[in-house]
Amino acid sequence: MSFSENLKDKFSIFSELWQFMKVRKKWWLGPILLILLILSLLIVFTEGSALAPFIYAIF
Repeated sequence: MSFSENLKDKFSIFSELWQFMKVRKKWWLGPILLILLILSLLIVFTEGSALAPFIYAIF
């Protein structure tokens, strides 16, 4: 399996999720997933920084 096929398989979940939301009219999942993505990126990128006490206070 080449790198491009492996990458395509990993990103296929996003296209399947989009198709699910489109067909089943589950548009309310979009904002929930977006907020989860933003929070997870915030935690990953600020790991070990001075912002850590403030992030932990949120949870």
